Amino acid sequence: MNVLVRLSRHRSARIGLFCLLLVFGAAIFAPVLAPEGYDDQNLAMRLQPPSNESPLGTDQLGRQLTSRIIWGAQISLQIAFLATGIGLLIGSALGLVAGYYGGKIDRLIMGFMDVLLAFPGILLALAVVAVLGPGLYNVMIAVGISGIPRFARLVRGSTLSVREKEYIEAQHGLGARDIRILTKHILPNIIGPIVVLATLRVGTSIMQAAGVSFLGLGAQPPLPDWGGMVSQGRHLLRSEWWVGIFPGVAILITVFGFNLLGDGVRDALDPRVRIAKKGDEPREASAEAGRR
Repeated sequence: MNVLVRLSRHRSARIGLFCLLLVFGAAIFAPVLAPEGYDDQNLAMRLQPPSNESPLGTDQLGRQLTSRIIWGAQISLQIAFLATGIGLLIGSALGLVAGYYGGKIDRLIMGFMDVLLAFPGILLALAVVAVLGPGLYNVMIAVGISGIPRFARLVRGSTLSVREKEYIEAQHGLGARDIRILTKHILPNIIGPIVVLATLRVGTSIMQAAGVSFLGLGAQPPLPDWGGMVSQGRHLLRSEWWVGIFPGVAILITVFGFNLLGDGVRDALDPRVRIAKKGDEPREASAEAGRR
């Protein structure tokens, strides 16, 4: 409860949450908010600028950008959360095993993670999509795989610090099984950093998925994927700018919201950040008094 109170008082977290409420509201109430279906075409209205009839204009096929961006929120959030879930589950499991057992198992797992980390996230996602083929679910898998090493390294480091605690040694002395120690005693004590990384990772997943879709390997037309919409409008930026700009703004707001919320969650969960902020106040006051 204290964490929720601190989070509610965090200014950046409130701004991020407001942005995300807009995106989640659009995704949940898309059938009500969208004036048309995402693939309703009207060639007589193609490339119309923003107006009262078309608040965000229309694209090359006369489709309402307002409708396509609203429906696209569902796809972008679906990709982001499922991809983050893949990285979270697999990466956390590998990190727990590597940090708890150590030795050859640790070297083997983390050596493979180091190989994956040698590739930029977007490049790794593109490689996976190239193998699996373009498509919505393949993008989720690809972006999820690119996030596995981040979770694995974080969880491994946290596990290494926790496994030496007295209560873990006591569980060994009582004959507790490894799976019980990992799930009941180690994982609950390292959940904070995992939550922070997962929150920040959602925004990164949206960016990576948009990048893959921008190159034509993501969700295929006529699905309203924001990255694909930006790609379709990139040739029209000098004349019909709204076709590519508004989907990009949607990506910006969503990623911005998740990043701000992630910063707030980090500050709310990390006592060292709060102590540092409190400790800065007397020093700032002393410095101000010295200048006077």
